[in-house]
Amino acid sequence: MRYSGKITCVIALSLIASVAFAGDSSTIAQTSTLWKDLKNSVAMNNFNLFASIIFLCGITHTFCYGIFVKLSEKLRGRKHIKFEELNEKILHRFLHLLGEVEIILAFWLVPLFLGYIFKFGWESFTSYIHEVAYINDKYAEPVFVVAIMVMAGTKPVISLASDFVNLFARIGKGSIKGWWCSILFVGSLLGSFITEPAAITICAILLMKHFFEYNPSEKFKYATMALLFVAVSVGGTLTHFAAPPVLMVARTWEWGTMHMFLNFGWKAVIGIALSVAAYALIFKKEFAVMEQTKKDSNDESTSIEKEKIPILIKLIHIGFIVTTVLLMHHVVLIVLLLLAFVSFMDLTKEYQYQLNLRGPVLVGVFLAALVTHGAFQAWWIEPILMSLSPFGLFTTSIALTSFNDNAAITYLASLVADFTEEMKYLVVAGAVTGGGLTIIANAPNLIGYSILKESFNGSLSAKKLFKGALIPTVIIAAIFFFIR
Repeated sequence: MRYSGKITCVIALSLIASVAFAGDSSTIAQTSTLWKDLKNSVAMNNFNLFASIIFLCGITHTFCYGIFVKLSEKLRGRKHIKFEELNEKILHRFLHLLGEVEIILAFWLVPLFLGYIFKFGWESFTSYIHEVAYINDKYAEPVFVVAIMVMAGTKPVISLASDFVNLFARIGKGSIKGWWCSILFVGSLLGSFITEPAAITICAILLMKHFFEYNPSEKFKYATMALLFVAVSVGGTLTHFAAPPVLMVARTWEWGTMHMFLNFGWKAVIGIALSVAAYALIFKKEFAVMEQTKKDSNDESTSIEKEKIPILIKLIHIGFIVTTVLLMHHVVLIVLLLLAFVSFMDLTKEYQYQLNLRGPVLVGVFLAALVTHGAFQAWWIEPILMSLSPFGLFTTSIALTSFNDNAAITYLASLVADFTEEMKYLVVAGAVTGGGLTIIANAPNLIGYSILKESFNGSLSAKKLFKGALIPTVIIAAIFFFIR
């Protein structure tokens, strides 16, 4: 391909810039070698470049999804456009579908798969899908997330979590600020024990009830959601089984819970505490306004935590969640367990919310598509990671996480045979630190967004989310990088 080198350069340009920023006397030579390696990878298999271009299109689409939502709405209002009624409805739904964040990357699998079949044939394509699904077990995490999201979003689990968070909220006398701080600090750290998908589900639901209900400003809304994403991303690092990016490398690198706590966990606690304190100080005046709103509304609604749900039902729900965590690599068993859980919910429906599978399934589709796209990006991610200085590796890991699931980044890093212990630490620290910068940076973010999007009128600004995440990201990055 004549222009393959130039296009490859465009894909890797921002990452190579990190090397220059980290710089030393050998930076130019390293960059030149990296460029040659990337060009050779494309020359050996130009499908690599095609797959990365498709992925880039999908990422760009993710940041521009609001355009399709607006087009869908405009179509309804333009009476001079003559369509048959049925065709107009189909076109409207299709445009709206292209505006669903959870569907976008799955949509871009269509040209990716067609290109694969054209290049390698049907037999090779089916063999590849079999390898991804069964041999490499890539879809275990999406299935796991769907199951845990269904289980954690139930009334008994929310009630139990609310009781626990309320113990800390009482320090603030049950005020909005007290609940806000407790949910974001205590709730995010729960992710290390009940998994990040479960923790962000619980935190998002509690925030909807105890924070978003009192009309915070748009700036405060974005700051809160961004802080939630960052806190949950690093809050799962106290153990080795709860955070997706850690889960991807724990077995390969032989990292246990003790290793995680000593190298990551206590730093995460400090980072989250400082981030929550910083935003609590920044939005101090807004809390006062919201407290007055709460007082004026005479809010006497019965809270979730005061509803009488038998403790046995709560414990059975926790048992389902724990069992799901233990079986996270066994897709068939997780599906069977989920079916059993749905049956149990039907038996105890008097104590349950109405079952809604749409949200969890959409999140699962997004993650499955992200994993599929990510599998084709190793050709440029691996050589770039290996070429970086410590600072460059850390900052590049954060940057890569912004537009590729952090679990995919750490998984690819685990395939590099020559990674030192310092490099392993830096790539994982960077991956979890950057987990709140975009909606696709960390798998649980989609769960939180699916719950909170009603407070954002169903439309999310990637720019405002990024700005809201900057302060906590910088705080946590400084702690992880300088305390080693």
